[in-house]
Amino acid sequence: MLFLAEGIVGQKMTVGESQEPLLRMVGITKRFPGVVANDHVDLELYQGEVLALLGENGAGKSTLMNVLNGLYRADEGSIYVRGERVGIRSPRDAYELGIGMVHQNFMLVETMTVAENVVLGLRDLSFRLDLGGVKRRLQELGEQYGLKVDPDAYIWQLSVGEQQRVEILKLLYRDVDVLILDEPTAVLTPQEVDDLVEVLRRVIGDGKAAVFITHKLREVMKFADRVTVLRDGKNVATRLTRETSPDALARLMVGREVLFRVEKTACEPGDAVLEVDSLRALDDKGLPALRGVSLTVRAGEIVGIAGVAGNGQRELAEVITGLRQAMGGEVYVSQERMTNCRPLRAIRSGVAHIPEDRIGMGLVGDMSVAENLALKAYRDSAFSRGPVLHPEGMRRFAEELIDGFAIVTPRAETRVKFLSGGNLQKTILARELTACEGLLVAVHPTRGLDVGATEAVRAQLLEERDRGTAVLLISEDLDELLEVADRIAVMFEGQIVGTRKTDDAGRDEIGLMMAGDGMEKEGMAT
Repeated sequence: MLFLAEGIVGQKMTVGESQEPLLRMVGITKRFPGVVANDHVDLELYQGEVLALLGENGAGKSTLMNVLNGLYRADEGSIYVRGERVGIRSPRDAYELGIGMVHQNFMLVETMTVAENVVLGLRDLSFRLDLGGVKRRLQELGEQYGLKVDPDAYIWQLSVGEQQRVEILKLLYRDVDVLILDEPTAVLTPQEVDDLVEVLRRVIGDGKAAVFITHKLREVMKFADRVTVLRDGKNVATRLTRETSPDALARLMVGREVLFRVEKTACEPGDAVLEVDSLRALDDKGLPALRGVSLTVRAGEIVGIAGVAGNGQRELAEVITGLRQAMGGEVYVSQERMTNCRPLRAIRSGVAHIPEDRIGMGLVGDMSVAENLALKAYRDSAFSRGPVLHPEGMRRFAEELIDGFAIVTPRAETRVKFLSGGNLQKTILARELTACEGLLVAVHPTRGLDVGATEAVRAQLLEERDRGTAVLLISEDLDELLEVADRIAVMFEGQIVGTRKTDDAGRDEIGLMMAGDGMEKEGMAT
């Protein structure tokens, strides 16, 4: 058997039985309490290709790659590198076999330089470190692969896109042959995505290979030569991307037809629900994060906030919901002054919040799914009498939400930390949308969700809007904002630098504003 693929390198490459796989995973099985995350999964990766790995939340994509990267050990199955069976017990073992991973949450030390981060953890360093040689090598790699970063810059000084380049440089410095990229475009502007395509073109053209984990089907078609689809922990298909389509891949992932555009009626906004005037706030380092932000969100409309991570979006959401102190300016919800209010007051005023940090802020890992779902409702008489909780009422409530939001969990009493990332997000969505009574502040509500769940969440946001809810949607996914929002405001360096009605918004124009180009600093975004 022999077939040809045409990928991002722009050249035909031969893949099949006549070519020995660079890497093979055979019969990989990984179990957790009550869950089989990988069920006898096979995967092949060839030199000079990009393989996309797709699947619903909980399908086992991250688990499979964590087995390959040495973070988990498989219960059954084998891994072969260049035809030889290998044992991978740690990320160090993976590095020594030429396998490295760029995680979605970067593994960098912010107070160290680029060069120091790149060599951190290397085993064969001499007692006297030759940082000059390290910097020269990084400059060579930067020129070779289009990854130019100042080796002397501290990580905290770099943009998110530049930090991702450092993560890739770490792997190339270690001379890896297999790069695993976990949701690599989630925090990039459209222009930075194009830059990543160019980087991968050079890397793959140099004979290396990459596994690309993403939930964005358009990017699968753009980046990958082949695509492997997981469903319920099993490998259900592997396809050449040039011989498939987003519709076909979506059907393989979720087992049904998926609508890629949700039905959106015309916006009929009512009175102002959220009013933010000249808001100023500091970030966690005590540096200015909000620099005079003003905006209005009306009943029955969705206002999207676009911007690259780290430009004040998180701080804006936290000030509105009472989780961060404002240093100046005002916040009003339904004409009630809420500036620097306590979070409980915001909750009682009907403000719901889907936070950016689902683990650290959105959920309590050692509590059950049922307890997490009841965190905003446990004061109700159905769940408690005074200080005494009623577990049976909480369990019934949780089971309704688990069913309604398709949360994959062995049972309602399972500790939430054992859920997959997408099901963690679904748990937060179920709780917050149920508790919302007027204003929903949604920060990356579909991050990490598969196409089926993303479709459902976006439809739910529009349903909330149509019921008269004011929705502030913060997202780095321009497709999501253009599809769901009625207006888009762009944030850059703590300011709103432009606002557009969605019907008039140009993708390239918004992307340039996200990068700080073509700005037109605004006050009130109405």
